[in-house]
Amino acid sequence: MQYQQPAFKTVRHRPHWMQFVINEFIPLCLCLAAFAFAGMENMPFKGFILQVAFLLVLFILYKFAYLKRLSYYVSGEQLIIQHGVFTTNNNYIELYRIVDYDERRSFIQQIVGLKTVTIYSGDRTTPHLDIIGVPVKIDLVAIIRERVEYNKQRKGVYEITNR
Repeated sequence: MQYQQPAFKTVRHRPHWMQFVINEFIPLCLCLAAFAFAGMENMPFKGFILQVAFLLVLFILYKFAYLKRLSYYVSGEQLIIQHGVFTTNNNYIELYRIVDYDERRSFIQQIVGLKTVTIYSGDRTTPHLDIIGVPVKIDLVAIIRERVEYNKQRKGVYEITNR
């Protein structure tokens, strides 16, 4: 039986910048506190505190660059994760291997209108994938699910469960 492939456009998702603030809240606060203490008069260990603050700044900048370079692509047949700062890594998950989905919203994510979508797959290298910083208004699970069901039907993949 010949399947007519629907015209699936590739969907690109990049985490929202507020997810960075959520993830790195404690290092951001520590960095601000270190600079505040280093600026005080007669502060002991002032040089050490400044060194710690600059190391925290480097750490935070790396984490920000990593998040900005993180992209998720949902094509007609694959879910592609592209990440890395100094080198770029691409990880591919065949959509027919995806078996389950989950959406979570932490308290802070609820305040800023974000969520985390978790994908469970039969892929050996990536059995569990968290897609972070998804705006609540985007129904990413529905987009992925439609493509997963199409690919499973096209490839003749059926799930067998013990009930």
